[in-house]
Amino acid sequence: FITTEPWGFESSNKFLNAVILCETEKTPRKVLQLTQQIERDMGRKQKSLSGGYRDRPIDIDILLYDDLTVDESDLKIPHPLMYQRDFVMIPLREIRS
Repeated sequence: FITTEPWGFESSNKFLNAVILCETEKTPRKVLQLTQQIERDMGRKQKSLSGGYRDRPIDIDILLYDDLTVDESDLKIPHPLMYQRDFVMIPLREIRS
């Protein structure tokens, strides 16, 4: 886990960040549906739009999925901003090494 200041907006809250590696037989689309349901179940009301970030109880991103590339309006793999975010890249390097 890494605790950081918010990225892309100002807030007095800090963020707890983590990266996990898992195996699944589910498609990337199904993983997206399931993670968005988890977000809703945990109280997230809406997704950030057009870089309009704000405090939220949880945010689950799909960073990578094997060696697939997905470029759809609501699903981009690899995650297009992950390389700009140390709070993503540091734990990702730890679990991939």
